[in-house]
Amino acid sequence: MNYQKLFRSLLMSTTLVCALIYLCLTVAAQDQAQDKTDKKTSATTDQVAEKSSKGRDPFKKYQPVVKAPKGVAAKLEPPSIQVRIERYRAQKAAAASAHIAAPKPTTALLLNEVQVTGIFHTPRGWSAMVEASPLTPKLSYVIYPGENFFDGQLVAIEEGRLIFRREIVWTDGRRDKSIEIKPLRAPSPVEAMTAAKTAPAEVPTPEVAKPAPNKQ
Repeated sequence: MNYQKLFRSLLMSTTLVCALIYLCLTVAAQDQAQDKTDKKTSATTDQVAEKSSKGRDPFKKYQPVVKAPKGVAAKLEPPSIQVRIERYRAQKAAAASAHIAAPKPTTALLLNEVQVTGIFHTPRGWSAMVEASPLTPKLSYVIYPGENFFDGQLVAIEEGRLIFRREIVWTDGRRDKSIEIKPLRAPSPVEAMTAAKTAPAEVPTPEVAKPAPNKQ
């Protein structure tokens, strides 16, 4: 009977010792795993800090991509008069080589570079004379409805004014059209004096002497 109690006591002691050993081993394994995790986390943090110190953002690919706002479209400025004249000369030479009608000189002019100096009624209809201000010496051209300019077209000629369709080109490719009216330019004082000098002078009509009445 005493042997049975002793055996039971030894069995319980052995079981308790085994349980304690297993628990110690489990805790040690968890500590080692935690140490490895901490080392990896520390290494990753150091790498991130190192990359950040070099000016590179390691989380850049995780940031939302924000598209830059599109630039505001601006009006496309025309080239200089010299560039436009050279372009016209090249077009004229190409037309001569192809045996086709050459473009009009007005295709090199801007609407704000011409002044209306005269409006006439011809067998072909209304025509106008415009003067090119940027050219030296100033040149004049006779134009009809449908005449093309660098930034527009002559739409109609009315008594005392010309009606143009202006075209504005923007940097984004958009084209806007508007109506522009140019009145007939009033003659300057010098031109008025010149016209007065060249006008024929009025010749006075001589008075015819009346016969004296007869006295009786």
